[in-house]
Parts: sequence; C-alpha cells; structure tokens
Amino acid sequence: MGVSVIAGLGNPGSEYRNTRHNVGYQVVDQLAQECQAEWKPQKRLKALVAKVNFAGQPLLLVKSETYMNDSGTALGAVMRFHKFPVDSLVAIYDEINLDLGRSKISVRGSAGGHNGVSSILQHVGNGFVRYRIGIGGKPNPGTDLAKWVLGKLNETEQQLITSRMPDYISGLRLLVREGTVSAMNKINTRIPPQKNEPNSDN
Repeated sequence: MGVSVIAGLGNPGSEYRNTRHNVGYQVVDQLAQECQAEWKPQKRLKALVAKVNFAGQPLLLVKSETYMNDSGTALGAVMRFHKFPVDSLVAIYDEINLDLGRSKISVRGSAGGHNGVSSILQHVGNGFVRYRIGIGGKPNPGTDLAKWVLGKLNETEQQLITSRMPDYISGLRLLVREGTVSAMNKINTRIPPQKNEPNSDN
C-alpha cells in the first residue's frame, strides 16, 4: 500500500511555535496551506486532521495534540480507526544529527533518542517512513538537549527552513508518487548547498 497518512510531529500550543522540535508541524502546515485544506479537530483521535488530494492521491495530514513525547497515542488511534497499515504512515520530525535544513528519508531502525519516534514505535509499530528534517546538533556538549530542541529557531534559522519548504514538499510528492525506495535514492544522495550559495538542491 502507498502513503495514506502524512503526520507532522510537534507540540501543540503557541508557546511551541517555531521551535526546533516543531519543524514537522511546519511542513504539514505548509502542505495543508498549498492544498487549501482546513485542519479539523478529531477529539477521539486526539489529533488535528486535514483531508487533501496530493500528488494525485487522497491523503490525511495529521498533527497530534498529545505533545511530542506521546505522539504515538494519537497516530496509533488514527491508523487503527482508518485501518491503515504501518507502512502507509509518513512521520515528519526534527533530527539533531542532520545539519540545519537537510532532509533524509529512512525506514525502520531505533528511535535514535527521539521521544516522539519512540512513542510511534510503541503505539504504531516499526516500518513507517521517517522523513527527518535537520535542526543541527547542540552548540556545545554542555547544552541541555531538551532546552535545545524546545528552543525557538532564530530569524536566520527560520529563514533557512522556510526557504527549503519547496524541497520538503517536493520530497513528499516524490514519496507519494514513486514510493519509498525511489525517494530515498534521490533525496538521501543529494549534495547539500554550500554556505553562501543558493539553496537550489536538497
């Protein structure tokens, strides 16, 4: 089965807007805007859901309202309610082991220390597509990880993420149209733009 659900991970509430941990929210918000879709609360699923037609396919966009560390509760409820298999889920989330703005796709593996992914593994299972957006590592070893990921992107960082949105949406389109293997082969091997050069590649 192909992609049925594209979920952005993050924390609900205005206080978390534009934090590093919420880049997944930013991507699905952008996709919903481009598809002219409206977010609707699904209280029993503990999520916001938007129905879209994207890349020629009917899909559900999802933002959990259970907070990052419990993302799997909402996504598990969505997947069970619609009887979607685990491999039809794409989860978009922040990755400290990727340079800011980079993106990478993977399937399976451990949570890598990401509590949102750990929750999805617990409530949904392994085999979902992981669409990781780089937020960069801690500025120094002594920086508290929670404070780092919950910190807000500064203006320059946010501008970079915003400038890469077309690439992220393009990657999702590739996933839906061509499948995971093709998307991985094309996105994961792209060379990142050099500093002070136009962000023309992913």
